[in-house]
Amino acid sequence: MLRIRWVGACGPAYYYRSIIDRLRPVSIPLKLAGCLCLCLFALNTAAQQTDTIKDAADTVKVTTITGRVYDAATGRPLVYVTVGFTGTIYAVSTDSLGRFRLSKPGAFTKVTFSQVGYQPVTKVIKPEQVNELNISMYGSQTQLKGVLITSARKQKYRNKDNPAVSLIQQIINHKAENQMEAAAYLQYNQYERTGISFFDLSPKFVNGKFFSKYRFMLDTVTDENGNSKTLLPVIEGEKLSEIYYRKQPEKKIQVVTAQKQVNIIKFIDTAGLNVYVNRLYGDNPDIYQNNLFIINKQFLSPIADHSPNYYKFFIVDTISTPAGKQIEVAFTPRVKGDQLFEGKLVVTLDGHYAVTACEMNVNKDININFMRSMRIRLDFAHQPNGRYYLTKSDVTADFGISKTKGWGAMGQRTVSYTNYKLDAPQPEMFYDGKPLQIAPHANNADTAYWAAHRTDTLTPQQKQVYGKMNRLAQMPSYKRTMWWAATIIGGYADAGQVQIGPVGRFFSFNSQEGIRLEGGARTTPKFDSTFYLQGYAAIGTKDKKAKVDAVGYISLNKTSPYRFPNDYFKVSYLYDVDVPGHTFSITNRQAAFTSFQTGKTNYWLYSGIFELQYVKDFENHFSWNVAFKNWNQSPAAQLVYQMNDAAGTMVHNLTTSEIDVHLRYAPHEIILQGTEQRHFAHGKYPIFDLQLNRGIKGFMNGSYSYTDIGLNLYKRFYFGQFGFADVTAIGGYVQGKVPFPLLNISPANQSLAYERDFYNGMNYLEFVSDHYAGINFTQSFNGFFLNRIPLIKRLKWREYLSAKILYGGLRAENDPTQTGGLYRLPPATNGAYGTYALGSTPYVEGGVGIGNIFKFLRVDVIRRFNYLDHPGVSRYGVKFSFHPDF
Repeated sequence: MLRIRWVGACGPAYYYRSIIDRLRPVSIPLKLAGCLCLCLFALNTAAQQTDTIKDAADTVKVTTITGRVYDAATGRPLVYVTVGFTGTIYAVSTDSLGRFRLSKPGAFTKVTFSQVGYQPVTKVIKPEQVNELNISMYGSQTQLKGVLITSARKQKYRNKDNPAVSLIQQIINHKAENQMEAAAYLQYNQYERTGISFFDLSPKFVNGKFFSKYRFMLDTVTDENGNSKTLLPVIEGEKLSEIYYRKQPEKKIQVVTAQKQVNIIKFIDTAGLNVYVNRLYGDNPDIYQNNLFIINKQFLSPIADHSPNYYKFFIVDTISTPAGKQIEVAFTPRVKGDQLFEGKLVVTLDGHYAVTACEMNVNKDININFMRSMRIRLDFAHQPNGRYYLTKSDVTADFGISKTKGWGAMGQRTVSYTNYKLDAPQPEMFYDGKPLQIAPHANNADTAYWAAHRTDTLTPQQKQVYGKMNRLAQMPSYKRTMWWAATIIGGYADAGQVQIGPVGRFFSFNSQEGIRLEGGARTTPKFDSTFYLQGYAAIGTKDKKAKVDAVGYISLNKTSPYRFPNDYFKVSYLYDVDVPGHTFSITNRQAAFTSFQTGKTNYWLYSGIFELQYVKDFENHFSWNVAFKNWNQSPAAQLVYQMNDAAGTMVHNLTTSEIDVHLRYAPHEIILQGTEQRHFAHGKYPIFDLQLNRGIKGFMNGSYSYTDIGLNLYKRFYFGQFGFADVTAIGGYVQGKVPFPLLNISPANQSLAYERDFYNGMNYLEFVSDHYAGINFTQSFNGFFLNRIPLIKRLKWREYLSAKILYGGLRAENDPTQTGGLYRLPPATNGAYGTYALGSTPYVEGGVGIGNIFKFLRVDVIRRFNYLDHPGVSRYGVKFSFHPDF
């Protein structure tokens, strides 16, 4: 039996309310501090920008309006009503309770309230005073001339003959003309505000002795359900920019005219945090792109070219506006656990099918860790050229270690776009400038400047954040707390001009050294901004040998050597132990020195390396360095250097002198600044690495002349709902006659930890070659298949596939079985596994992995497919990795 009921047009008010009513308050957990620390643990101390807390009203006459807006028919609060001083660009939107507050310097006399589907309201106000208004708005739409048919029996969803899908296809067909980038030249102003606050702090913590002196930092807000929440602001930042876009050849330039930020979690580097937060909240989400990158994930847009294959669409309402009729369409994922949105969008029926409003949320079943909720709100405005351009984007999210309770972090990133100018090109030379430019006095804007230029209004709580954080920064107890946090998270204990560390290397163990004790330090810019010193000393309880690393830098751009961009000279001497083929003596990462190994690690060598180096980074992320290196290496444990002559002459030391050149190009690379080194956020662009080493015989006891060329190409490929693939192609060639320590030693991994670009089924020093080519492939499906298995999908595991293929070999001149004057390859004796020339058959291994176990554990089963007759080889192996991720 069918039931037929008329549906009245209720416009965006229904659209906004229907979505808001289904949402829980949007917030982001304090235990995200834990998440932030886990995801950004390498990021360290930062600079802090401050702002005076003096209110603009103290120096400039300000007009302020506050109050609430209601639907005249229902009495319900109206959300996202635009409230602006008449005839100006200054405007705000009402919140989920219909509340608003707008405060600007100037003698404004009128304010206008507008909302699609409602009659606009204009009120006279008292200039340069505080005005409190309660506004009722009446609907302006005509009755919908249609019917909605429902059935007692659930109908199967189909794309065929679905008018909603037909409408979406029209939107897809007109995307190119509706994008802002369709204009030959485009210019606009951009204001962005980012804030993160901890909430749901336990009463025991808030009322405890430790936090008692910091209670002045707390704010109380009321959510849409009338519930009070206590917030602890930790990050607040604002930025004003001018954006210039040219279509052919494509170039986008951002000129930052004013910026400021405060950050109380000082153990995380502010520069790196800015990049990370922007990626976390989608930077500038574009609904017209096929994919939106948010929370380091790739979400499929509801109007992507192939979105009907993954979304369900439903026509909800028809809306009459002064610009013509518009249609409201709802969308939801076909499979709840996929990385898709649910929500609604409004589209024009004027033949252009432009999106005029959109709200996107994620459902509770989505396979993303720590995220409780997320909402993206996009508003578009009608432009003189007839197009609709984005006027405001608002992204809010709520994260926590637990998805239902406990401390959380509430974050919001709001961006406003104003003053659009079409086809107003700048001089041609302007577009030769840098993509990101900072105005000379961008960091010096005072409170009055911000009050006059920001295109959104701060709440009273947001206004007080800067002053509160300035006060907090002066408290000795806070400084002590941040010192300990920076030491634990960042790895270095700050002593002013010197930092002690890395603390993670104070103690370790390996089979050659036994217990390794290490202590190190480095200078900071407080010591000198041009000259930097760094080093460590270590000793093993078993080998009794002292190790040392001493490094000096001359920074030509007065930037720390571990920060971007580099421009320095370096001189260093290192004496330490490592595993052949890993060259950890260059970075001292200690990755090979873990106590947890598969099989025996019998091959070790002691390296003494003297190096002179020059390093230069360019802002387009091309870098190069040139170095001279003198390397003396001595074999240890079961490793021996023995000539292949009749006497079997032993070689105790091998010395080489090299000129090394390294070229690297990583277009559009995003850098997350850490305390020890830079970290790189994955993007869609390839990364090229070229290494060229030239050995010089006879100089500083160099024993051989040779040329060693290595090429590495890495790229991440995104496949939408099928996840992504990491692909690394490698190749190399050694020219000249050299013993096996100077050949390519395939990077093996006998530890229990999984390594993406190492051979996880291979033994240390198992294969050598003088020419090689290979490919490493890892596919992450992000749970696409496991999400479809009942019960298993509740675990939110993620599946991985990996494969590694390495082809290479030895020419006769470097094969000790065919040519004299070389070192014998280490045999499989005395418990050692032996070394072999990589033959005509490629080495192949593959793996299957399950990740996101307990949100941080990944387990891979590795299978080795050939060369199984080598001693100590296992056909199967199990590797683990611990990496908390969203």
